[in-house]
Amino acid sequence: MSFKPQIGINATYMRGGTSKGVFFKLDDLPSSAQVAGSSRDNLLLRVIGSPDPYGKQTDGMGGATSSTSKTVILSKSTQADHDVDYLFGQVSIDKPVVDWSGNCGNLTAAVGSFAISNGLIDAKRIPENGVCVVRIWQANIHKTIIAHVPITDGQVQETGDFELDGVTFAAAEVKVEFVAPVDGEEAMFPTGNVVDDLHVPNIGDFKATMINAGIPTIFLDAQALGYVGTELQDAINNDVDALARFETIRAYGALKMGLIQNINDAVSRQHTPKIAFVAKPIGYLTSSGKTVDGQSIDVLVRALSMGKLHHAMMGTAAVAIGTAAAIPGTLVNEAAGGGSIESVTFGHPSGILTVGAKTQSDNGIWSVNKVAMSRSARVLMKGTVFVPSDCFS
Repeated sequence: MSFKPQIGINATYMRGGTSKGVFFKLDDLPSSAQVAGSSRDNLLLRVIGSPDPYGKQTDGMGGATSSTSKTVILSKSTQADHDVDYLFGQVSIDKPVVDWSGNCGNLTAAVGSFAISNGLIDAKRIPENGVCVVRIWQANIHKTIIAHVPITDGQVQETGDFELDGVTFAAAEVKVEFVAPVDGEEAMFPTGNVVDDLHVPNIGDFKATMINAGIPTIFLDAQALGYVGTELQDAINNDVDALARFETIRAYGALKMGLIQNINDAVSRQHTPKIAFVAKPIGYLTSSGKTVDGQSIDVLVRALSMGKLHHAMMGTAAVAIGTAAAIPGTLVNEAAGGGSIESVTFGHPSGILTVGAKTQSDNGIWSVNKVAMSRSARVLMKGTVFVPSDCFS
């Protein structure tokens, strides 16, 4: 019996924010995987090591968490006034699914660096020293993102003294701006309300803020769920019943937001919407043992990604948090003290993060012009990733 040999594909393993992923240039992929479809999905699943019933992704590049089971495909932009097209694939750990329904805000911080280092940016736009402004077209959600990438001696500056909670080592700061994360053709609040009554059969009734900004997100009140808002991963992720409740609530929220047409469709749409819970600020110990003073933050937020409590905060969810905090009456705004808020500092399991949002209301219809935050990024490894040549045929 004969077996097909492995093939090698140029790839870069990068950290962006509090996530890691395998980055590819589109034209480095096998021709059948350069277009959307089963060939591409099967290739990326094999690269990451999914589906893995053991939940470890031992036979692939994945790290067995939602934050480390990610892929990125980049190419020169086909859009006017943009430099690079950014396509993000969230790979399920235990299911044969690559979810293309949303963006990864954390890995966005690495997109500009990769694009500069891999010849996707016009050399005339890269300063010898200073900051290179990379105009990113987020192809999953059709949105513009601006990354401000530091440059030293014509090369991406990755080392620095910027500290990001959830990342062990300091690095260079990358400022990221999400431009008009909700455009005029979309509804920021799909139901038309800043707070809804969400009925979840066999579980209960909840007040919920369901917002589409950065990534579709369902915000709940921590107390209504029996939490205080300072929970760390073990308190949620070791509770099988709690995870099942969250997933059921998420599914019914997705249905109410119009993201799915049938409750069973939520299984194949694991990446979106996100589900999070908020609480008024109090002090707590982070997962690293650091003390967060309740007076140093405006609100507590805990968010789940791919069915598990996130160890820090997803970048796209941070966009949703900043936007919701700026709009009076949302659960996030109320937990943060209410009123007019242009910048919010929230506490997450690994520490704190500050997000600024510029919102406006026109006859009761809310829009957001820009959401900004700082992240960091670093190349971890560059070379060739290998997969069996028949895994994507």
